[in-house]
Amino acid sequence: MNRNFLIVMIITAFLAACQPGSTATGAVENYLQAIVEKDSVQVSALSCGEWESTALMMLDSFQAVTAELDDLNCVEADTGQDGMTVVSCTGKIIATYGNELQEFDLSGQDYLVENVNNEWLVCGMQ
Repeated sequence: MNRNFLIVMIITAFLAACQPGSTATGAVENYLQAIVEKDSVQVSALSCGEWESTALMMLDSFQAVTAELDDLNCVEADTGQDGMTVVSCTGKIIATYGNELQEFDLSGQDYLVENVNNEWLVCGMQ
C-alpha cells in the first residue's frame, strides 16, 4: 500500500473522530446548540424517532426568547438502560425575553444517547 495513502487515511480517521457529534457527548452538545438556535431540522436529525416529538416541544419552548449556552461541558457518565450511553452536562441555557433573564441549569438532567447506524442520537433524558 502506498505510504502517503496510508498517512492520509490515518489523518482522515483521526479528524473524523474529533468532529463534534461523532461521539455521544458531541451529539448532546450539538443537540443543545440546535435547541438554543431554534434549528428544528438539526434537532430532528440528532434525535431518535421516539424522542423527536419531545425534542421539538422543548425547542418550541424557546421560540419567544433569545437563548444561548453558557459553560457547556458534557461527559459520558455511564452505560444506562437498554445499553444507551448516559451523558451528563454542566453549564446552563440563558434565555432572555425582553429585559427578563432566566437561567436553566443543565446539571440536573442526564441524556440517553444511542449509536444508531454509526450516528449518535439523543433518545431521552433521565
